[in-house]
Amino acid sequence: MRGLRAVPRTVWLLAAGQFFNMVVAFTFVYFFVYLTHGRGLSVAQAGLISGIGGVGMVAGNFTGGWFGDKFGHRRVLLIGSLVGGVGVLTLPVLPLALLYVVPPLSQYAGGCVRAANGALVAVTVPEGGRRQAFAVMRFAGNAGFTVGPPLGALLIAHVSYTWLFVVDGLGTLVFAAYAWRVLPAHGAVAAGRAESAAPGPGVFAELRRRPTVLVLLAAILVTDLVYRQQYATLPVDLDRHGLDTGVYGWLLAINGGVILLLELPAALALRGRAPLRIIGAGLVLVGAGYAVLAVGTGLGTAVAMMLLLTLGEILYKTPATAYVADQAPAHVQGRFQSLYSGVSVSGVVLSAPLGGALYTVAPGLLWPVCAVLAGAAGCVVLAAGRGRGGSRSGGVAAGSPDPETGSLVRRTSG
Repeated sequence: MRGLRAVPRTVWLLAAGQFFNMVVAFTFVYFFVYLTHGRGLSVAQAGLISGIGGVGMVAGNFTGGWFGDKFGHRRVLLIGSLVGGVGVLTLPVLPLALLYVVPPLSQYAGGCVRAANGALVAVTVPEGGRRQAFAVMRFAGNAGFTVGPPLGALLIAHVSYTWLFVVDGLGTLVFAAYAWRVLPAHGAVAAGRAESAAPGPGVFAELRRRPTVLVLLAAILVTDLVYRQQYATLPVDLDRHGLDTGVYGWLLAINGGVILLLELPAALALRGRAPLRIIGAGLVLVGAGYAVLAVGTGLGTAVAMMLLLTLGEILYKTPATAYVADQAPAHVQGRFQSLYSGVSVSGVVLSAPLGGALYTVAPGLLWPVCAVLAGAAGCVVLAAGRGRGGSRSGGVAAGSPDPETGSLVRRTSG
């Protein structure tokens, strides 16, 4: 894949760390089960603690870029990893009262790390190569997450929950040490920080100048509420229609497998295409997936839904991240990335209560509503891509060297 040669060494090093970090980041997968089985808490208590943690994670995504623009994204990544690692290590010995404090703090730190990762890629890679770079990062994260949860299950089954937290916490601290060692304190990352420190209009003033970014953020916010129903109400609906947990597990395996197979090739194949059209098409596919479920929940429709949802995810997630980075002025790059990171995980907090409430009142309405919301969000982004604001491609910048040939090329229209 020739396009991958243009991805800077720093991004490859960061992706390697991302892979390792996701392999050991299995605590949150089993945290609810640990609280109910390992600690003997009620479902209500465990739900409250987990919910507060989710709020902390989303808040970290929204604010990590603000800290990075002021203090440096590398520094935020290092401090966030240290705080998160120590917090996870302490979980087995925390008294009940501190379970309401330390896990949310750890997840807040993890959210800051996620925002810092995005900002580091954005300031390291020039416009024209960011789609490939973000695709590499997502591939590494997804590959790590494919390996991690089964390893966590083995630790629980053959050792104990305590070792689950020890391995996760120590692994996060090892990642912090690795990042400190391999990420440059000078060069591209430092240059990005220097540009961030330059005076300029505030983030909201810059957003008002870029209405397509606001449109995209709103569309991603809506779509994430819909997208994450696969982790909230989907397993409930499958069970209601006689499809057991094993079927749900295979559906998630389809999602992960297709992403690992197709996301990098898709990013490379489409890197010169107008981003808002790709993103809009991806959001429409997410809506189409839930529209299939609206016909009826069965094994065939569930598989079709997951395939459409996964193809939509492949089309919209990486180009959307790169588009926001390409649109961001240097002095607010971290804040733009933080806004995108925050809205792209907002469903972690909102999808379950909103989807669950609708499913409780009118089960037959949930999937049609999801289909309409995601489809409408996609159509809005497609319409924005036909206007002037969608002309920045996120692929190859005007007047910049082509990442493969080194020649100057024209920017593709939006």
